[in-house]
Amino acid sequence: MSIRYELLLRGNNLSFTGGFFGFCNVVLVWADDRTPLLFDTGHFCVRPGLLKGLAARGLEPAAIPHVFMSHLHFDHSHNLDLFPNAKIWVSREEMDYAARPAPNDTSIPWKIHELLAERDVQAISGDGAVLPGIEHFAVPGHTPGSQALRFTDPEGRRVVLAGDAIKYPKEVIAEGSDLVFDTAANATASIRNICGQADVIVPGHFSQLFRRNGRWLWDEAAPLELLVR
Repeated sequence: MSIRYELLLRGNNLSFTGGFFGFCNVVLVWADDRTPLLFDTGHFCVRPGLLKGLAARGLEPAAIPHVFMSHLHFDHSHNLDLFPNAKIWVSREEMDYAARPAPNDTSIPWKIHELLAERDVQAISGDGAVLPGIEHFAVPGHTPGSQALRFTDPEGRRVVLAGDAIKYPKEVIAEGSDLVFDTAANATASIRNICGQADVIVPGHFSQLFRRNGRWLWDEAAPLELLVR
């Protein structure tokens, strides 16, 4: 079964002195012509773009039936409140971690558990099915409860939505994560697991990566238009 997908919002890995932009890839996946699934939701600063992107496709947030969270850092989860009727797919391990994050992890949103308590949460663990043709699997490392999605697209390519298990190409090349709140060994194992089963990787904060002649490459830049007001 082939699955359609598109990048609703494009991420990048830009940072600045004292912080980072934190724009992640938000992916719209179609299990069939009537069943959209949103992979991650971005954070508040992309809220207008998220709403505009959904509207351009004839979608209202309240009509989205499934939202899959790769993990619960703010730049991936802030806009969960926009989807009151969605089933929220998130790992048990990630919810446990978000309740007691690492001391140096400053990216867990305030009141995230209170928000999840108001939603229809489907707690998952390990590997399994989300919808027909769409599977989730554990990719610990960046956080202990990180999860990815895999499916086959209409061109027959194996696609993995990696979240921050792979944020950008450097982590594929180095086989290690730049930011680990679990263990470095788990991060490396997850990167190798993703690369070993994918033809296309959608990283957390970079353009899509394609396997060509045994190497991982990308065709598109990740533009960021800045407007001075």
